[in-house]
Amino acid sequence: MRLILCGGGSGEQNTKANQKLNEIIDHTKPILYIPLAMDEKEHPYDSCFDWITEELREVDTPSIEMVRTFEELASKDLEKYTALFIGGGNTYKLLLGLKETSAFSNIKNYLNNNGIVIGGSAGAVIFGYDINIISSMDPNDVNLTDTLGFDVLSGTSIFPHYTNKKSTLTDTENEKRLNMFTNAIINFSKTVGEVIAIPEEDAIYVDNNSIEFLGKRPYFTFKDGIMEKHEIDDNKQIKRCFRN
Repeated sequence: MRLILCGGGSGEQNTKANQKLNEIIDHTKPILYIPLAMDEKEHPYDSCFDWITEELREVDTPSIEMVRTFEELASKDLEKYTALFIGGGNTYKLLLGLKETSAFSNIKNYLNNNGIVIGGSAGAVIFGYDINIISSMDPNDVNLTDTLGFDVLSGTSIFPHYTNKKSTLTDTENEKRLNMFTNAIINFSKTVGEVIAIPEEDAIYVDNNSIEFLGKRPYFTFKDGIMEKHEIDDNKQIKRCFRN
């Protein structure tokens, strides 16, 4: 099981994540891109494909393929792909579609067979314990009730985009937004479980029973209502084991 879980963003923000992906993939096999967290009416999948092609331009792969429906994803033989790239969008929409088809179990089996997944934003959140960690950011318009994810970190949930500012907001509005997220995460950690919060410039590399933190900006952990800040040292990668 190998996963690269990104806080979001694009371009230079994901340089370290894409470098790690290029290190671990089989360069003879294609990558499968899954943009299904997006609403195709608002974000046409052809445009999403143009984005992923540019995003992975430095990754040595013979081709990138894309699925357009959860049913198509469920019908795929995932073993033919060196990696799955699951993009951002609405986390509830994404998890619902995976669970309504065999795609959820297929991806789990793929990971258990040493498959590689890179997930950004919503595509990262679903691999934590409970996607309700994202309820302060994503609306549950699909009324999903089974919000448990793949739980690759054994009880720890993932919050992306943490500390990132929105260009459309003032500094005061961004500070208020961050405080809202922080309070929501603190409460979640008291009642549900541990949380790792990462900014867009950071990623988590999961390799079986250990995780490596990649990036330049601090990441944060929340446990029992206590927040802890962690700096990342490029010259000494931080690794930690999580409980089995």
